[in-house]
Amino acid sequence: MSFETFRDTIFTLARDHGAQAELYYVEGDTFTVRIDRQEVDSYTVAKSGGVGLRVQHDRRDGYAYTESFDNPHELFNKAFDNAGTISASDEHPMNGAQVYQDVREPENPTLSLTAAEKIELAKALERAALAADPRVERVAYDIISTQRASTRICNTRGLDAYQTEGFSYCYVSPVMRDGDELRDDAAYRVNAETTDVEGCAQEAVRNTARQFGGKPVAPGKYRVLWENVSLAELLSAFTPMFSAERAQHNMSPLKDKEGRKVAGEVTIIDDPLYPKYPRAFDAEGTPSITKTVVERGVLKTLLHNLKTAKKAGCASTSNASRRSAGSPVDVSPSQFYIAPGEVPYTELVKTLGEGLIIRDVMGLHAGVNAVTGEFSLLAKGALVENGAEVRPVEQITVSGTFLGMLEQTEAVGNDLKFGLPGSSVCGAPSMVFGSLMVSGK
Repeated sequence: MSFETFRDTIFTLARDHGAQAELYYVEGDTFTVRIDRQEVDSYTVAKSGGVGLRVQHDRRDGYAYTESFDNPHELFNKAFDNAGTISASDEHPMNGAQVYQDVREPENPTLSLTAAEKIELAKALERAALAADPRVERVAYDIISTQRASTRICNTRGLDAYQTEGFSYCYVSPVMRDGDELRDDAAYRVNAETTDVEGCAQEAVRNTARQFGGKPVAPGKYRVLWENVSLAELLSAFTPMFSAERAQHNMSPLKDKEGRKVAGEVTIIDDPLYPKYPRAFDAEGTPSITKTVVERGVLKTLLHNLKTAKKAGCASTSNASRRSAGSPVDVSPSQFYIAPGEVPYTELVKTLGEGLIIRDVMGLHAGVNAVTGEFSLLAKGALVENGAEVRPVEQITVSGTFLGMLEQTEAVGNDLKFGLPGSSVCGAPSMVFGSLMVSGK
């Protein structure tokens, strides 16, 4: 059965039962290769597809999922029955027909490479890492990955949205030895830069080599320069606090804070149209819009889907999401980032003067509480004195609150960098903060 016949049958059943129906169809293919000692260590070529059905009846939503178009009646009956078992009647609207911007994917030559060419690219990445420094003993991780996906959303209210997306990345993690010390770190490139294996390998080796000789510092409060990649990871861990759904369930420190100062001179933007990973609409078919979430420290809006927006009496911010075709509608950012400033990294170090550079944090899943905004994380980086790096630092714990740290923003770098691609992606520039509690030796 074709998708169109399957859809029409579902929609007829919905109308016959006095219900609304919405289909969320996703199909795609993924390629991932990992190289170890110039041999293929793991190799994945996968095609996936599935359709999620949401049936709305008597202000209640029921969900069902299938990977085939064989039995629309069974799928509809499952979703309809599920809607009948829901006790809550919190209305979750559906979009009608929409008009979308013409969104063009960025050029990405890696997507057109053959499997053999991608494997050779991964081998070249490993060779480049091994050749970059004689202290490189081996490469722990060496990965090339590409993915393409198509999404279609249609419903009985006239919505019919379709888009395709694709991305790629390379990732390498060398292991280096200097005397008795053994260190590892990593670097990555995404999309059009995926083929820059030489640059990626050299960056990963530099990141690893700068750790040799690291030791803790005395406990206390330090001014910090938090580097972009690590700060983007921290921002990603705290994205749930910006969800209107979380706030409406009293699970965010930003509840009832719109229009109020919540940070220092920081601007945070959610932009699904940003050219890194652009998309025309969200998981409910709402046209993508760029919004300033925090403007110079003032919270302008939380992130909404149609349900949370109706409850708050505002419009959706185009932040509906689904983890998969079989998942219910949620809220999450798209391309969520701290707006960069104009200060080069070298000037940030001078601005810091005396303090710590935070380059890597560990334990983000266990050490971050997005409900309270608190964090306590193992970290490593470098000690800075008189505006210059003195030595590497490791085995320290940094702790505080995310919003409290942002309130002490002193300088914002011009080196905005995004993390690895996913359903959401976060970015940040390097930033200097006035004070952070550090536990060391």
